Amino acid sequence: MKRLLIICFLLVSQLSFAKKTDQRYFELRVYYCNPGKLDALIDRFRDHAVPLFKKYGIDGLGYWIPTTNPDNAFYYLMAYPNKEARDASWKEFGDDPQWKEAAKKSEENGKLIARSTIYFLKATDYSPKIRPSKDSGMRTFEMRIYTALPEKLQNLENRFSDHTIKIFRDNGMQNVAYFKTIGKDPAVQPKLLYFLAYENEAAGRLAWQNFRKDPNWIKASTASEVNGKLVEKVESVYMKPAGFSKIK
Repeated sequence: MKRLLIICFLLVSQLSFAKKTDQRYFELRVYYCNPGKLDALIDRFRDHAVPLFKKYGIDGLGYWIPTTNPDNAFYYLMAYPNKEARDASWKEFGDDPQWKEAAKKSEENGKLIARSTIYFLKATDYSPKIRPSKDSGMRTFEMRIYTALPEKLQNLENRFSDHTIKIFRDNGMQNVAYFKTIGKDPAVQPKLLYFLAYENEAAGRLAWQNFRKDPNWIKASTASEVNGKLVEKVESVYMKPAGFSKIK
């Protein structure tokens, strides 16, 4: 009986220390600005949007500008308790008189945003805790989106959770956050979207060269693809955080 109690205590202890998946509802927006309007958009975020986000419960986590930016893009990541809270917050934000005035004034000489892309996201169970940076140092980030081949997403996720993220760390690549996209059609396979961080872009590119030559990666990737490739498409963008970004 005593032995059984000890075993039960150990199991409870292990469960209590197990990492819990972040259950928040995440949203990544990409705004593509009209020519010459990116700086004005950044000013509008810093001076008006970000303070009002806080007022209406929109947790703005990260704000980034691509290091190579021919499309005048601006990326930002937000978190909410759930989808319903997200919808309510955006309605209140959009109806705010202060926001309406700021938006109108910022566009007196033309619209700032030409088009946008929105990703709704949920954190994976192997993602690090998604939270503001502890220090004020500015890193370079890389956002990557993987489109897995049909029926291969789970295999890809297994490879990440069991091997890839550890091998990233071994090669000086900082794991920031891992998500799966939430689509309108549940029958469509989600994509894997994640963020890494480096001291600078050159360090990131060198880390990838070392990663691809790492014997542990070669072994893991070869074993995972015995029955065929897992990834159909990879998208990557290097970015620098805005000064008001929580994740930097």
